[in-house]
Amino acid sequence: MDRLSLVFAALADPTRRAILARLADGEATVNQLAEPFPISLQAVSKHLKVLEQAGLITRGRDAQWRPCRLEAAPLRDISAWAASYRRFWDERYDRLDDYLQTLQQTGPSEEEQQDG
Repeated sequence: MDRLSLVFAALADPTRRAILARLADGEATVNQLAEPFPISLQAVSKHLKVLEQAGLITRGRDAQWRPCRLEAAPLRDISAWAASYRRFWDERYDRLDDYLQTLQQTGPSEEEQQDG
């Protein structure tokens, strides 16, 4: 599976997105990350493994403490991928805006005047 697909698959789960949101505030341990969720530590660890495989987090080592940290690079890749589609929609909206302005300038068609 390519890197972008791994990142999208990791982000598909709301628990993993919530974990990333928490890590945006700073590093945290598995126990700290598990606190708000009604799931086991083992389940949180599985989520962390998926995030780590996608490159979205790293786990450090400080004696027995293994803090998790957010890695933003894969999120930049997604942003870059989405940017091309933003340009597509911006162009479409610009064309729609031009069309609507043309309609306002020319007034209603004969058919619209008969219906009204």
